Amino acid sequence: MFDVLIRHAMVIDGVRTPRFLADIGITGDRIDSIGDLSTAEARRTIDASGLVAAPGFIDVHTHTDGWLLKSPHLLPKTLQGFTTEVLMSDGISYAPVTPQTWRDWIFYLRSLNGMSLDEYSGWHSIAEFLDRIAGHNVQNVIAQVPYANVRSAVCGWGRQCPDDFQMRSIIRDIRRAMDEGAVGLSTGLDYIVQCFATTDELVAACQPVAEHGGLYVTHMRYKLGLLPALREAVEIARRSGTKLHISHLKAQTPQVADEVLTYLDREASHAVDLSFDVYPYQSGSTMLSYLLPYEVWESGPIAAVERLRDPVVRERFTRGLTEHRVEIDKIHIAWVGSKENSRHQGTLLSDFVDSRRSSPGDALADLLIEERLAVLLVVNEGNDPLITPFLQHPKHMVGTDGILCGCVSAVRASDRDEFGSWPTHPPQNQPSTASHKPLETLRLEGRPHPRVFGSAGRVLGPLVREVKLFSLEDAVHKLSGYPAGRFGLKHRGELKPGHFADIVLFDPNTISDQATYLEPLQSTVGMHAVLVNGTPIIEAGQPVPVDRLPRSLPGRHLRCNRS
Repeated sequence: MFDVLIRHAMVIDGVRTPRFLADIGITGDRIDSIGDLSTAEARRTIDASGLVAAPGFIDVHTHTDGWLLKSPHLLPKTLQGFTTEVLMSDGISYAPVTPQTWRDWIFYLRSLNGMSLDEYSGWHSIAEFLDRIAGHNVQNVIAQVPYANVRSAVCGWGRQCPDDFQMRSIIRDIRRAMDEGAVGLSTGLDYIVQCFATTDELVAACQPVAEHGGLYVTHMRYKLGLLPALREAVEIARRSGTKLHISHLKAQTPQVADEVLTYLDREASHAVDLSFDVYPYQSGSTMLSYLLPYEVWESGPIAAVERLRDPVVRERFTRGLTEHRVEIDKIHIAWVGSKENSRHQGTLLSDFVDSRRSSPGDALADLLIEERLAVLLVVNEGNDPLITPFLQHPKHMVGTDGILCGCVSAVRASDRDEFGSWPTHPPQNQPSTASHKPLETLRLEGRPHPRVFGSAGRVLGPLVREVKLFSLEDAVHKLSGYPAGRFGLKHRGELKPGHFADIVLFDPNTISDQATYLEPLQSTVGMHAVLVNGTPIIEAGQPVPVDRLPRSLPGRHLRCNRS
């Protein structure tokens, strides 16, 4: 007898096998059998007539690290079918940290996750952080090694290159994380601390990644220019012997897109083993602090707020906006941390600057000071057809880069003005005082990028049915089998006997994104059921109440397995 029996499903197995009708029998956390199971019995039966059964989706570029500590069920992700989150993207996260760095990291990442002091419970390593999620969430998680965290723990926040002793410490820490099952090393070379890293330094840091057959996953040095940044990424992977994965790769003009894809196909793919992700929208999203000159970060995020009062820094900020051709009339404020400035959510930066009657550098520096850096943006980078050749490329997989901004309870409490008075030393091995709460009680606000709620729905629905960019089999492969193989998730990403029962059931005729730039907090429709490790977490398009789930929730801390 099976624990769960899915009947009459149209199976799309994740590895581009042509679809076929079958039943799926599940025992425990694994797929037991796929085929004609019409005479079988089960404790629970799901009628999947008219539905596609596919492997659970894997989001290879996320910013949900802190949110997974807040809520056991992130509905914007699971209603798209994401059963596994690859954490610690862009080289920035909540671990590893030290007694000297943890406060700065919580402060810096508030735009992405809105964590507060009482949600820190004394973890230091990546493994300790993930252990606080495993069993307390309905999704699986797996880590990358965020380079900024490692570098700041060893070298502090400054621009100086690591000396030999420090570099050995960095390599040791990365090797330890790889031993514990991390996917690879992630970098965000336009972000804090990593922006100071040289090519040679990154080659050295990738050595333990290469030893484990891992990935160098990079938000490249985009401010350098797309093609030069791509060449540097390829050089780092080639010299270190790592596999290369490029985060959110796209271009802002057809000419640059053609140049980049030509380079990928004719040179880069022959030099290194590469892949890339991008979400199905041309516009982007990031923190306002991303636009700051690098020198602001030399003493850390908390100190950066005071540096923004310096007239020289403000003038340099204004000049940098011009030099990097930042079009503030094409950038919207998606979310801010305070009630006082919340009226500006959805406002163009140019209109905000005009309202302050000052220079862009002064107006935006003032906003960052007022919000303690907690400002998120949506950036108009052109029309969606510009990403078509990237989405169709055989090296492409889907990563949402979704930022769940706007957690009122975590950001708008008294913590907003208390960073200066927080204790110097973290609590030791104490449980978090923040309880896990359903996502809806966390009250999402603002105008985040629609990719948060809509990426998978858009790929599976409109881009398959109307635009016809690829077949449904190819779309499912980009969301499951391809990322599972690339990121070392053994026995996941494919519907096959013996594999873990991460399974989604959706209607191929109706699945679609609903989120828009004006109304982004709209969930994907058409996802009927989602199972994680054999346990249903979505039924009939609705979340299974947490009190109906096992006491230990089905999501697991996964380890990379490249055997």
